[in-house]
Amino acid sequence: MTAFSFLDLVPVVEGGNVSSSLANAADLAAHAESLGFTRYWVAEHHGMRGIAGAATSVVIGHIAAATKTMRVGSGGIMLPNHSPLVIAEQFGTLDALYPGRIDLGLGRAPGSDQRVAAAIRRTLDSDPNAFPRDVMELQSYFSDDGQTGIVATPGAGANVQLSILGSSLYGAQVAAALGLPFAFASHFAPQMLDEALHIYRSHFRPSAVLDTPHAIAAFNVIAAETDAEAEYLASSLMQSFVALRTGNPRQLPPPIEGYVASLPPHFASALNDVLSASAIGAADSVKSAVQAFQARTQADETIVACSVFDHEKRKRSLEITASVFADINKRVVLA
Repeated sequence: MTAFSFLDLVPVVEGGNVSSSLANAADLAAHAESLGFTRYWVAEHHGMRGIAGAATSVVIGHIAAATKTMRVGSGGIMLPNHSPLVIAEQFGTLDALYPGRIDLGLGRAPGSDQRVAAAIRRTLDSDPNAFPRDVMELQSYFSDDGQTGIVATPGAGANVQLSILGSSLYGAQVAAALGLPFAFASHFAPQMLDEALHIYRSHFRPSAVLDTPHAIAAFNVIAAETDAEAEYLASSLMQSFVALRTGNPRQLPPPIEGYVASLPPHFASALNDVLSASAIGAADSVKSAVQAFQARTQADETIVACSVFDHEKRKRSLEITASVFADINKRVVLA
């Protein structure tokens, strides 16, 4: 059986605002919990008009308050933007408020462009190769092992589940060396998925928190009553990808008919590549695509991303997605 979870970029739609996006995130999280999703992650992005999750730890607290049992966390916190001690304090606080439910996925990308990254960090002189050291420093604060000479309060003794995120081979190497779960961002960077999973599994070293590898693969799912409706809804995500790749990031636009057909061939080809880890369609089409993705990755967990302009249509997509995973897992049990 494969666990299924949800990654929410907390999109700000055209005509909407941050307040409505955060309200929708809480409503969607409660809905996902009722549907059996394992965890609900939000990601750190900065300087993007279409994403409301920049203050990621604050958003995690908002979502955790709207749910009761589902794990909630980051997918991820971009650790080079922060002091490990500050993150230990933030997530130690979250764990104190919502014990045993908080995840901390860690990445090393800036989550922004270089200009915004400089505004966040004030300097870009930090060594990107310090990421593993920063992760271990963070682990030290949580374990309260005395290695840093500092007691994180809150943070010391917190039961926060760490994972390493990546969209290249580097994150796989770090996760394997530290014996931590690994999540690959194949929903927007699928090119190195297979190689990254191979490296992670083949180089994995058991740790105090994990005996065997735990691989999480991200997958776009936009589901609707018909294939045609799903393709229509997916045009919002497609427009966003094209806008981002052409240096014009925007709020999530409303869907339009025939979007792919309107694109120049090189844009359509690039879109096809970036969305190769995706399922867009009615339940049967989604099921076939999910099964193929699972067979390809053998992932222990699939984390679903779904950017849909209409909130109620997005909730319906999650319902169909949950029913697909439930049916697949039921067949695994019966087999």
